Amino acid sequence: MTDNGVVTYRVCVICTGNICRSPMLEFLLREAFDREGLSDAVTVDSAGTSSEESGNAADYRTLDVLQRNGHDDWGRAAHRARRIEKDWLAERDLVLAADSGHLRALQRLAGGSPEHIRLIRSFDPAAVEAGELDVDDPWYAWNDKAFDRTYEEMQAAVPGIVEHVKAELAQRSRTV
Repeated sequence: MTDNGVVTYRVCVICTGNICRSPMLEFLLREAFDREGLSDAVTVDSAGTSSEESGNAADYRTLDVLQRNGHDDWGRAAHRARRIEKDWLAERDLVLAADSGHLRALQRLAGGSPEHIRLIRSFDPAAVEAGELDVDDPWYAWNDKAFDRTYEEMQAAVPGIVEHVKAELAQRSRTV
């Protein structure tokens, strides 16, 4: 809970290096929670399963696709890649994995399959229906089209994630 009595809900987005997919969704979620008036109640951060990119900025193609689609700057310039730490899993209310490989890595790190660790696209009904729950990794494609596809996959999951968090916050406010 914050000092002003607002329940703080913590979301962490995970991909491999924390330079493409996870910062993209981090920025989209910050914007979405702000639109919903929840920026005081929800914090969003991101990390990677690898330390290979630690300290690096978000990939310029991630920033470009966000800018092309008219998104405000939600910390893009300040973003620095980092690797997830085991204790963060207990400190976050929702951990969103970009693909099934990340999900398995997070479950190993957690020592089980906590319900708060989910695939990003599990919040997109069309992806669930199609059985396509992994977010495509655009890094190796080296073109805007791959980043546009990843952006579309992330955007499709945002409403479901926001609704999930809103329901969780409502549940918490009833129990506080």
